[in-house]
Amino acid sequence: MTITTKGHELSTAVEQVVQLFFDVHSDVAAESAVEDGRAVTSVTNDGAAGRGSWPMPEGADKKALSNSIKKATLLACKEISDMPTPWGISTGIRPAKLARLLLDGGMTAAETVRKLRDEYWIEPERARLCLEVAEKEKGIIAMAGEKAVSLYVGIPFCPTRCAYCSFISQALTHNNKFLLPYVDACEREIRRTGELAAELGLKPVTAYFGGGTPTAIPAELLERLIKTLKASFDMSDLRELTVEAGRPDTLTPEMMTMLRENGVRRISINPQTMHQSTLDAIGRRHSPEDVERAFALARREGMEIINADLILGLPGEDVNMLAETLNRITALGPEAITVHTMYLKRAARLRDDFEKLRFARNVNEMMELCRRRMEAYGAEPYYMYKQKNTLGNLENVGFAKPGSECLYNVYIMEEVHSILAMGGGASTKLVRGDRIERVFNPKEAGDYVNRIDEILEKKQFIKEFLG
Repeated sequence: MTITTKGHELSTAVEQVVQLFFDVHSDVAAESAVEDGRAVTSVTNDGAAGRGSWPMPEGADKKALSNSIKKATLLACKEISDMPTPWGISTGIRPAKLARLLLDGGMTAAETVRKLRDEYWIEPERARLCLEVAEKEKGIIAMAGEKAVSLYVGIPFCPTRCAYCSFISQALTHNNKFLLPYVDACEREIRRTGELAAELGLKPVTAYFGGGTPTAIPAELLERLIKTLKASFDMSDLRELTVEAGRPDTLTPEMMTMLRENGVRRISINPQTMHQSTLDAIGRRHSPEDVERAFALARREGMEIINADLILGLPGEDVNMLAETLNRITALGPEAITVHTMYLKRAARLRDDFEKLRFARNVNEMMELCRRRMEAYGAEPYYMYKQKNTLGNLENVGFAKPGSECLYNVYIMEEVHSILAMGGGASTKLVRGDRIERVFNPKEAGDYVNRIDEILEKKQFIKEFLG
């Protein structure tokens, strides 16, 4: 991808829109200029050429100029591609945050929807979704106090690596040697982070163990990390302790008993689909029956809230197959269901099929089916985010029955307080007013272990930024 500009320096605005239509590593070329009070963009790809133009508002500031450039670029791309753009020129991953800020700025619900539709070209259905999520999030955000933070502990191990996966995850079949050193190093980071939080008077309101699949490691090792976390922080304000148990084949009676005894009341059991042929194709080494057994086990152990993740647009699946999956999942009674649209990065094994996958025409029907079924099920959308390279440029939506929302998901999406993150691949997000700074940990388990002393030294930045 090649981007050139004339008369402005907002190449990122052009690139963000072009990437809605074309892969960043393709031969697409875009030229953007400001001419006679208009933003003009030309785009060429594989012998086809498109041109778009949009007027700039008088006295346009940087944001208004960026939006005009995005509109010109989108119009140019649409001349040579039929990729749908339900989110218009909204290229950020947090569209509900935009709606919330408009509401906080004094706009009515109707004015907010109109602004999203007219200024950002967001489809009416998506604009209403933004509003619904934003209004739900406002109540959750109000729960956290001034010194509130959330905690994240990353466990970058899985039983096997799924074909679509690009997350920070290593298959235990090849990385067992790192387990004990990893847990030792992670405990050190947890303790150091807890010391800094105590010095600053920070009090966690949510804690989340993610990955990877935290329950892929032995129960006694995961228990060590949970106990270390609880001992290292002032948990008197903690409202939620969540553990990703995404792979149902990792949920043994021993694991579930350990989670219950350590105060975990919310887990995710993620089938992605309830069709064995699809599970086999994407490298999920479990069956739909394993999902049902995991749910039954979790309920016997008193798990209060279970989330189930689904993926729309998996290879070979259609709307009828999704309907069957929804029937089987809702029969299990999860309190929350998170609906992801299939997306792929270059690290995923299915990457070669991406270009034909991303034009899947039934994914819009799938999302609409999910929306209708969740409404009938009594689950409401409470958080949402977007990713690049999703099928149909669609969104991911978390649905939950009232009172069962994952607070951590809202806090990390809305960036209203700091996320203190520990473990391999973890990203600490520090929030102070309008300023946000991030501190990244090494992704690979071996690299994380080898660099733990350096990681602990970098933790001092938490105190420097928030102190």
